[in-house]
Amino acid sequence: MPLPNRWIAATALLLGAALAAAPAAAQSRRDAVVLGMTLEPAPGLDPTVASAAAIGEVVHTSVFEGLTKIGMDGRVSPLLAESWGIDPDGKVYAFKLRRGVKFHDGEDFDASDVKFSFERAKAADSTNKAKKAVFDNIARIETPDRYTVIVVLNQPDANFPFRLGEATAVILDPKSAASAASRPVGTGPYRFGSWTKGSSITLLKNEAWREAGRVALKRVTYRFIADPAAQVAALLAGDIDAMPRFGAPQNLEQFRRDPRFQVVVGGTEGKTLLAMNHRRKPFDDVRVRRAVAAALDRRAIIDGAMEGHGTPIGSHLVPSDAGYVDLTGKSPHDPQRARALLKEAGVALPLQVTLSLPPPQYARKGGEIVAAQLAQVGIVAKIENVEWAQWLAGPFKGQFDLTLISHVEPLDLDRYADPAYYHGYDSAAYRTLYAKFAATTEPRLRLALIGDLQRQLADDAASAWLFQLPQFAVSRKGLVGVWSSSPVFANDLAALRWQ
Repeated sequence: MPLPNRWIAATALLLGAALAAAPAAAQSRRDAVVLGMTLEPAPGLDPTVASAAAIGEVVHTSVFEGLTKIGMDGRVSPLLAESWGIDPDGKVYAFKLRRGVKFHDGEDFDASDVKFSFERAKAADSTNKAKKAVFDNIARIETPDRYTVIVVLNQPDANFPFRLGEATAVILDPKSAASAASRPVGTGPYRFGSWTKGSSITLLKNEAWREAGRVALKRVTYRFIADPAAQVAALLAGDIDAMPRFGAPQNLEQFRRDPRFQVVVGGTEGKTLLAMNHRRKPFDDVRVRRAVAAALDRRAIIDGAMEGHGTPIGSHLVPSDAGYVDLTGKSPHDPQRARALLKEAGVALPLQVTLSLPPPQYARKGGEIVAAQLAQVGIVAKIENVEWAQWLAGPFKGQFDLTLISHVEPLDLDRYADPAYYHGYDSAAYRTLYAKFAATTEPRLRLALIGDLQRQLADDAASAWLFQLPQFAVSRKGLVGVWSSSPVFANDLAALRWQ
């Protein structure tokens, strides 16, 4: 039976009001923004002592600053350092620091803070994830005056200015460093406001920042929303204004069609891979690792977990990296070869293993596809879903068989030169090659060595590489400054504003 006209009119009126509610909510907070995040930072907010990329999403370049800054395009620019120079042999860097900079608690910033921060990161008990790659290479730090820092390296490092723009190299003050995990005090455009565990973190504009006039938003709130469906609902309801790293690619088209939103797809440094524990049999056998890689259909995983977004990779770099080599042909999808390699290695089938999956969709949904593909060659992977803190306490400490994870740090080929790293890859040939690369300053030779490093990893099947992690940024129309790509996991909050 047809509905009365008055019912149709009333329904249309209510629907219109519902659609207008979310934009109205955004309009009412022109000096504030609410951003969604998939993972809550753990265990704290000090990126110099913990490894979670989510920490940098909240505090890097917003609360804490480094000597340099890495932009959305991957370029390095001055930040707390106004300028720097390097000697001809690539071992001595001289930094001129900004004057008049203060920490949020009123303490002056000077060369002593840089020296303290770097020596803290280099200390024997340091848990800084860049300790071995960056800070252990520092021979000494000199501070001839309050605004000059001279860093002398043991080996040349052409990437040193980039490294100092990562979250691991932010500058802390000695008086507040011990409590940085719970109450971070930096020099950035935002200061710490509050943290409601399990729910949100709020940052407040630092009115004393040296360029406070160009910071438009007085308050930024991060809400933690792990479930992709909940992310969609929060955006549609206007509970959040943007999800810079949206975790539900299957819903992108819905937001593209909605005139209230803007959608941008970019790239990250995320090398998404299936890590194998080399310390546990049978993954100490290269034939088994090659069998695992051959069992995996990268394109099917990308299509199933990421709605077709993502570029297949065959070693530990992404296509946007200098020196990238496409090595997917080294380990093509070949179940027959996988079964033959397992037989050659003497593996009794079915092989029972555990597959640990952290919360992001690329892992949870991708892990289901990986488990199904492994089953086709006789590897039965029991799925174990873990929260991020559990992953850090378990797989990242070497307690796992298989885990699907995305390594989002740039320039992290050094991780494979560390036998103590969580997956236990131990190759003297790779360490020798990496040492040669680290000591080389000639650009063309460095690029050639980067290619050799990728080939060595692919030959050894050190991991089973899958794809470059894409970035999906969904935001309300009118919000500008949201990063479309992430060379580092950070949010440039000072650039955000409502048009």
